Amino acid sequence: MIDYTFTYGDLEIFLLIFVRILAFIYICPFFNNNNVPGRVKIGFGFFITILMYGYVPVTTLEYNTVLGYAMIIIKEMVTGFLLGYGAQLCSLITAFAGNLVDMQTGLSMATIFDVNTRENVTITGAIYQQVLFIMLIISGMYRYLLRALADSFQLIPLNGAVFRMDSLMESMLDFMGGYLVIGFRICLPVFVVTFIINVILGVLAKVSPQLNMFAVGMQIKVLVGLMILFITATMMYTASDFIFVNMKELITGFANSMIPE
Repeated sequence: MIDYTFTYGDLEIFLLIFVRILAFIYICPFFNNNNVPGRVKIGFGFFITILMYGYVPVTTLEYNTVLGYAMIIIKEMVTGFLLGYGAQLCSLITAFAGNLVDMQTGLSMATIFDVNTRENVTITGAIYQQVLFIMLIISGMYRYLLRALADSFQLIPLNGAVFRMDSLMESMLDFMGGYLVIGFRICLPVFVVTFIINVILGVLAKVSPQLNMFAVGMQIKVLVGLMILFITATMMYTASDFIFVNMKELITGFANSMIPE
């Protein structure tokens, strides 16, 4: 017969697993979509917790008061938040690249409301973000995120996280280098073409001061920028691969910074 007994100690372990998973879902891209009702997210986290309960190593929680257990809950919440935050930081590369593109093409003043972040974002940044989410689904990256969350319970046991700030800061600094490089690589074609156009317009403004190069230049940069975006659209899958590689490295770096010695 199957043993359905569930003790008070089992409930304590179950709640800690649930808190870490829920914190991860709250911040991790694709799972934190604001269009999804909060009750659905909580139900999804509860379902994953049921599946993960038998997989998590059994540990003995050492606390004496309710405050001690509350501190353990906060520690698990921070652990799940950091794991999801590593993936969320990498998804912001597309917004950074989109801001650079719109700044070069003159579309930085035009913003739209992003239903995912509930914020005003640039047009190109919103397009890049949607493409990244589509590539995340097609490539199966969401399965890696769930697998990383499941493996975190093996590497970082409940109430066993040790937050080494020097290691976390080192992972962040390493990521920032890749953040700028990938962002510039995404917008590099538009950046180079618009820079050449600015140089040509500057020379023409000196040669023919009577021509209003400012009014002409804005229209040219918008048309050329949109054309370059259309031509380089097929390169987004390669850029997505770079972002996903950095996402894996940052999540791994954050996890290694919390593994107990």
